[in-house]
Amino acid sequence: MRTAELVARLTDAGLTVATCESLTAGKLAAAIADVPGASAVLRGGLVTYASDLKTALAGVDADLLAASGAVHPQVAAQMATGAARACRADIALACTGVAGPDPQDGQPVGRVFTALLAPHMTAPEVVGHDFSGDRAAIRQATVEACLSQLASWVQDRWALS
Repeated sequence: MRTAELVARLTDAGLTVATCESLTAGKLAAAIADVPGASAVLRGGLVTYASDLKTALAGVDADLLAASGAVHPQVAAQMATGAARACRADIALACTGVAGPDPQDGQPVGRVFTALLAPHMTAPEVVGHDFSGDRAAIRQATVEACLSQLASWVQDRWALS
């Protein structure tokens, strides 16, 4: 599903979206904002590239970050929850990972966790990915994975309606 179709469906449903991004540094929010009419859907986004900002802006547990590092499924989940709360959005997308060129916190280059929090979910849905390529390719694959995760939720929601 193209991003424009996602924006149209979410607009029709009256649902809003927020993002919390680490390795993509705003590319996910920008991909949504590139669609004309996105202002009806996109509430805002947090760029929490630095680990301390994951706690300060998104409310990620500092002890979790200290114990597990920034590239962890629970960090992604807490980033999504924090984005939804901070931006007062119905849906939140989050991503954290290693774009390279070096490993981080014991995680290999290309390891990414994406998270989606949407209405009627009891907890964020977190998906792990192992992307290959250079920094640019990994960051772009992460944006596409987040949008695909949202598209799957939208398709499931409308298939059940």
